[in-house]
Amino acid sequence: MGEPASNADLRERILREPDVILEDMDVMRALVAASDRQAGDNVIDLRGLAMRRLEQRLDCLEETHRSVIAAAYDNLSGTRTIHRAVLSLLDPPSFPGFLATLEGPVSEALRAADLRLILETETDLDTGAPGLSGRMLVAVAPGTVARLTDTPRGAAPRRVTLRDGGSASARMPGGAGGGILSEAILTLDLGPGRLPGAVLLGSREAQQFAPGQGTDLLEFFAGTLERVLRRWLA
Repeated sequence: MGEPASNADLRERILREPDVILEDMDVMRALVAASDRQAGDNVIDLRGLAMRRLEQRLDCLEETHRSVIAAAYDNLSGTRTIHRAVLSLLDPPSFPGFLATLEGPVSEALRAADLRLILETETDLDTGAPGLSGRMLVAVAPGTVARLTDTPRGAAPRRVTLRDGGSASARMPGGAGGGILSEAILTLDLGPGRLPGAVLLGSREAQQFAPGQGTDLLEFFAGTLERVLRRWLA
């Protein structure tokens, strides 16, 4: 083991490299505390108070910086996820392939435990709606999308509805509502003369579709999906 540094060596190093002291917060706190003790209880060290205030502000700025960086990474990850889902929608050469893509690659990309394509139809549901049956594609009566999104009578459904729990998923045939902790309902405009549709996304993560989150990416996904659907329903 080397010999401990003498006072002279320590003094020489501090004079040569003062930044070593100034950049070490623990050392600076110890120096300020020592200065306060020497000054006595009846002396207010405004410089020390100012330093503590600045240190608190620096801590707040660093926390804000970390939060901004984390949010940026989350946004980037979300953008990449939606891009993968959108590209998957453009590949299928047939409507059954499109539905299979929704149930497979798109559902996986969006981490959805439950994904349904809901189409309103005036067909008698008791006799069945040809081509609108199955777990992924659900035929519903007119007005169902408005009820699922809690839209007031006469108002247009919101583009994206985020909510806690899985009340909408539980109402779907074979729904997984009991395990759904958050869900998103994306309203689809399928063109003039057509009833609306919707996409239901259910997650087992409470924060994935929590109310109050930004919806820009989901709105973009819904816009792409409705354009692809118009092509298949033409």
